Amino acid sequence: MIKNQQEGKTVEASKTVFTQLIMPNDANPLGNLMGGNLMRWMDIAGGICAGRHSNCHVVTVSVDNVSFKEPIKVGDVITINAKVTRAFNTSVEVFIEVFTTSLPTDIPKKSNNAYFTFVALDADTLKPTKIKPVLPLTEDEVKRYEGALRRRDLRLILGGKMEAKDATDLRQFFRDLD
Repeated sequence: MIKNQQEGKTVEASKTVFTQLIMPNDANPLGNLMGGNLMRWMDIAGGICAGRHSNCHVVTVSVDNVSFKEPIKVGDVITINAKVTRAFNTSVEVFIEVFTTSLPTDIPKKSNNAYFTFVALDADTLKPTKIKPVLPLTEDEVKRYEGALRRRDLRLILGGKMEAKDATDLRQFFRDLD
């Protein structure tokens, strides 16, 4: 568990599970789920999770790499699991995993995952507002919590909001920064 927790929330307190049956209107002409539909559902599940953690409305500010490992077919059932990994000042990172189940087999297969970042907004001013920290309890939660700072720094560098030389947690991955 992380020390100096202040008042925070556990990962489990805001965990969100979203399930959807893939219908023909969700698919492309080949009978596969369209990627945009999947990303929309991931965004909804992640937004609910971030909102539960922050007790605020949230907006999506970034999505890390989403790769499509296997096609998801019409008739499959997807389950999207969203868990907060870390909260910063006004933003929160959410890890989202997608599992696909074909009803005849009922064996879930992991088909996608991504990290989404959301910013919490004050209800009156609609400006970013401070949120409570995450209290990681399990080994997996601690690992994701600790990696979140590196992922955040990389997002800021790639988005042009931070110089690589200022990313202390990533310095070892960049050469000639001094």
